[in-house]
Amino acid sequence: VQLQASGGGLVQAGGSLRLSCAASGRTLSNYNMGWFRQAPGKEREFVAASSWNGGNTRYADSVEGRFTISRDNAKNTVYLQMNSLKPEDTAIYYCAAGRSLLIMSTMNGYNYWGQGTLVTVSS
Repeated sequence: VQLQASGGGLVQAGGSLRLSCAASGRTLSNYNMGWFRQAPGKEREFVAASSWNGGNTRYADSVEGRFTISRDNAKNTVYLQMNSLKPEDTAIYYCAAGRSLLIMSTMNGYNYWGQGTLVTVSS
């Protein structure tokens, strides 16, 4: 499956962005989906994940209550709604797809990765 992330940009602190991850090649309904991010000089970290049908979701503590992962399997697209953005949310955001039994917060739970989209939050 090929993943294409989009929707990044420059936003002021307190603002919102919605990232999209469009899939091609295979239907996303067979996959758990995750969002990860990597800030300059830091390791890639987990942000959010959704089970194949959206019934279960999981969030990093740092984004809980501010970010929402959702999916539209009919459109083969996953979203990350980001509200109340902070400068520390600045990073390249990656979407990923995996077929583990449980939704995972670690990179090894995902087999396919998109190219990333840059989110910059100014103070």
